[in-house]
Amino acid sequence: MGEEAIMKGWQRVVEGVALGRAHEFNSAFYALRPGGWRDYVTLLHPPYTLWHLSYVVLGAAIAPNLHWDRLAASLAAFLLAMGLGAHALDELSGRPLKTRIAGETLRAIAVLGLCGAIALGIAGAVLVTPWLFAFICFGAFVAPAYSLEWFGGRFHSDIWFALSWGSFPLVTSYWVNAEEMGAAAVVGGVAAFFLSLAQRTLSHRVRAVRRKVSGIEGKVRYADGGVEEIDRGWAMATEERALKLLTVSVVAVSVTVLLAGT
Repeated sequence: MGEEAIMKGWQRVVEGVALGRAHEFNSAFYALRPGGWRDYVTLLHPPYTLWHLSYVVLGAAIAPNLHWDRLAASLAAFLLAMGLGAHALDELSGRPLKTRIAGETLRAIAVLGLCGAIALGIAGAVLVTPWLFAFICFGAFVAPAYSLEWFGGRFHSDIWFALSWGSFPLVTSYWVNAEEMGAAAVVGGVAAFFLSLAQRTLSHRVRAVRRKVSGIEGKVRYADGGVEEIDRGWAMATEERALKLLTVSVVAVSVTVLLAGT
């Protein structure tokens, strides 16, 4: 009886450890422990915000004329609209990051972010070119339409993500600096579209495993006789590593192109 009790005790310990591991994954690889200032860092989606701001840098860098003040304003506008506004709306809709930020605070961040971006855009339209009003209207619509899944989620798709978070920042930044649409902007927009589509494709299973899956069990048997245990970490390791590497690569490429043109 004593031995049986010991075995049951160890079984409870093992089950407790397994349960802890089942909950050790955050909502994203960059998500900090919930609570306090950490929630606001997580809300920014730092790697992905840097990734998409890199398209702003690329757009300015490939333009025939680079204006540093316009690049700085464009970066600020997209940081406000996407990094703050759209991400706050996204968290408000379903709490995918599981932050503890109050709903009223998220709404305030979203309004301030979007309004700040619109204000910068209007200033650019007045000082640079009125054609910027077209870009402002698109951005002001697609940020809430995508994040809040308006029209039954019609705009919350991989294609719209790639257009809005990939092509749009690059083409807008190019136009702000060149005041026209060149072949480089078109090709660059296509490249940003497919890079963002790749990001979205890789993140699908990662997000599902981190946020919706409670456990994965199984084994992989290789032709040479080797056996590997399958768990949640195994299921998302490759895609998540690819996302991290692509983030660094896109940021590095944008800085390289910017430096090469100066």
